[in-house]
Amino acid sequence: MTGPRDLAELIRAPAALSVPGDAMAGAAAAGVLSPRSAGLALASTALYWAGMAANDWADRNLDAQERPERPIPSGRVSPGAALALAAGLTAAGVSVAGLVGGRRALVVATALAAAVWTYDLRAKGGPAGPGVMAACRGLDVLLGASPGSCRRALPEALTVAAHTWTVTALSRGEVRGAPRGLPASTLAATAVVAGALVGSAGCGSAPAAASVALACWYAADYGGAQARAVKAPTAAGVRGAVAAGITALPALQGALIARRGQRGTALAVAAGAVAGRILGRKVSPT
Repeated sequence: MTGPRDLAELIRAPAALSVPGDAMAGAAAAGVLSPRSAGLALASTALYWAGMAANDWADRNLDAQERPERPIPSGRVSPGAALALAAGLTAAGVSVAGLVGGRRALVVATALAAAVWTYDLRAKGGPAGPGVMAACRGLDVLLGASPGSCRRALPEALTVAAHTWTVTALSRGEVRGAPRGLPASTLAATAVVAGALVGSAGCGSAPAAASVALACWYAADYGGAQARAVKAPTAAGVRGAVAAGITALPALQGALIARRGQRGTALAVAAGAVAGRILGRKVSPT
């Protein structure tokens, strides 16, 4: 019988703590941070969970060979239930976005949902996979900005997309390990992302100081895990780097939000990195 823990594993529940910061970063960049942003963050979380359920449904035969402990191949969740959950969460996410954010949010959420399903069903195993997943996260940021100007949030969207590309590229080595050059290249990309954030934060203000501190936290956490994977690019080492990339994302989002002058929101979002690491010990985020 399927229980709450089985569903939590299916949708990678702790990893959802990395999602609300996307919408908050987009809203802060567009100057539309408000209670409505929380509703858009909820919509993006539903779409993220939909993507996780659809991912395991699409991979059920492969997982039976490589990851038999996962909910579907282990028999704890049926394929039909996983697909129904993915479809229901997709409908809920798009609907909430439209109700909360209006027509523009509905358009962005629809594009995001299409990108999520495209990744899960078509792009994941091919060369376009990391790029499609990066586009998903970029659209997630733009969803938060949609009540205002999405154009103003493009730097934030591109930053989160670049980070997501590194995590997705790394994830391809979770089962069999990776060539040493893969974590080395993603580590270099992470250094560029963090360095650009530090350089753009400015100086002399509390939000700027918070942005720099959070960017350094992100670089140390995720970069440290990638450095360990460079030394030992085994499956376990790569999985550790992927997990760090997921749980450290709220620190990156917090740095982006603080850069826009919203220090309180930035610190609240960044706290998700701590919570995600703790919860990740109980339910794997990968």
